[in-house]
Amino acid sequence: MAFPDALRDARTRRRLSQLELATRAGTTQRHVSFLERGRSTPGRGMVVRVAEALGVPLRERNALLLTAGFAPGYAETPLDDPALAPVLGSLRALLDGHRPHPALIVDRYGVLVAANDAFALLTEGVAPELLRPPVNVLRMALHPEGMAPRIANFADWAQHVLERPRQGLPDPRHRELLEELTAYLPKPAQPSADHLGFAVPLHLKTSLGDLRLITAITRFTTAVDVTIAELSLETFLPADAETAGLLRPA
Repeated sequence: MAFPDALRDARTRRRLSQLELATRAGTTQRHVSFLERGRSTPGRGMVVRVAEALGVPLRERNALLLTAGFAPGYAETPLDDPALAPVLGSLRALLDGHRPHPALIVDRYGVLVAANDAFALLTEGVAPELLRPPVNVLRMALHPEGMAPRIANFADWAQHVLERPRQGLPDPRHRELLEELTAYLPKPAQPSADHLGFAVPLHLKTSLGDLRLITAITRFTTAVDVTIAELSLETFLPADAETAGLLRPA
């Protein structure tokens, strides 16, 4: 895809007008129009500015730079590279700091990178094959041999889980994941009448008792490495006093 098409596609997917993008990027609507029609050739700085104005992730910023004829600006370091060891060490310290609440780090496809000891509460009764690396926590949550039988509000929680692959479209891998996960839902899989969208707690049956958990998701938006920027720290926090008491160490 050429830069004009890539820019127009990124803008329209975010439902921004040319004027809104121009205002955010500190340029004019006329210049944005010329960029999208191929009448102006952007410099590297302008590509970075419009990418930041669009709020696109680092992977997509690299793609925009490539379509404009520039080298990618953000590294994508493998997780097992020694250069990332200090960052991953800090992330594992964050996980430990969230105990006794379950906490985990996943990549953009929901693949488990690390978790604390309390994560075991979520994996109770999960089929062993779903826990063999690489573990996809989205699959684990909705698979009938995963967490699904223990989720009291499964229809509502499933819609929450499906948000990640939905937001990742049109990535083919996200599309495949969305199709797989949707197939695990009963037909018709409609949320309850009082469903509140993304703001839904997890009602989970565990060996400690019935837990009501809310999720806090942290993304590392100031990272300049694609791999780290695409990680998410997800923490399961008590939604009521009873759950807090059940999770409190004896």
